[in-house]
Amino acid sequence: ADGQRPKADGVIFYDANGGRHIAYLKHESNNRSEIILSAGAIGSPQLLMLSGIGPAARLRSLGIKMVLDQPMVGREMADQPLNGLIIPYPTHIPLSLATVVGINKTSNYFESLNGFDLSALSGSGGAQPQTSNPSQEAMANSTRNQAFLVQTIFGPISKGYLELQNTNASDNPKLRFNYFQAAVDLRRCVSGMQTVINVVNSDSLSRFRFRNMTTQDLINMMVNRAGNLRRRNPNATTSLEQYCIDTVMTFWHYHGGCQIGKVVDRDYKVLGLDQLRVIDASTFSFSPGTNPQAAIMMLGR
Repeated sequence: ADGQRPKADGVIFYDANGGRHIAYLKHESNNRSEIILSAGAIGSPQLLMLSGIGPAARLRSLGIKMVLDQPMVGREMADQPLNGLIIPYPTHIPLSLATVVGINKTSNYFESLNGFDLSALSGSGGAQPQTSNPSQEAMANSTRNQAFLVQTIFGPISKGYLELQNTNASDNPKLRFNYFQAAVDLRRCVSGMQTVINVVNSDSLSRFRFRNMTTQDLINMMVNRAGNLRRRNPNATTSLEQYCIDTVMTFWHYHGGCQIGKVVDRDYKVLGLDQLRVIDASTFSFSPGTNPQAAIMMLGR
């Protein structure tokens, strides 16, 4: 009712056949019944806004009935940027996921993936630079003999936003992470890429590489790959700053949108509304480092 503090009392959901259902909370005298929203850093702020909890002007423009004017829902979105190099090998290497993480002094995280078919990350010309070297021809015929040495940065500092495009819960919202908007993030990426290059040029890795393929060949290959839809700057192969900007990919470590102190309190209860909590990475102010799965699981427990 008007003048009373709003509270959540149920959820609307659809089954696999498109059937619409409503489930209500039990009415208890101790008021312990509650709804826990755990749809992820993209899904949770989207569902809050579709439910009338979010920036008033935007929700009204979409015809959504206002429950709570909460301008910080969907704000402070972030994602750890991923940059790296694909390294073709002349001989077979075993399939391996990232099992070891290296951390340098500037809080960059380094991982490697081995033995995968990474041709999808290459340009239309294939994974190899366009030359006639025999080793590169061999590489083109063995797309699984590749490693992906990647780095990402702690944080990050750069923030973006999430906005609804319509009122259909099945449609993706508008999402912008603003990779490298903060200068410190770009500096850390450049530092991390220099470390990746040093590792590729190390004696330890030299026996696995094609001897006539230079690090510059690998950089050129990555700039020409189809890993994202960004336009390539002519300086991307010569400037590590531009390389970071042009070749950035997601590490799928999305977070923000329902942060503690801004959308939820320290018990993860939605501020200004009863019987509703948000418990997932949308409440994070920064990513915990590498894969955030363990932190999210502990948060759930």
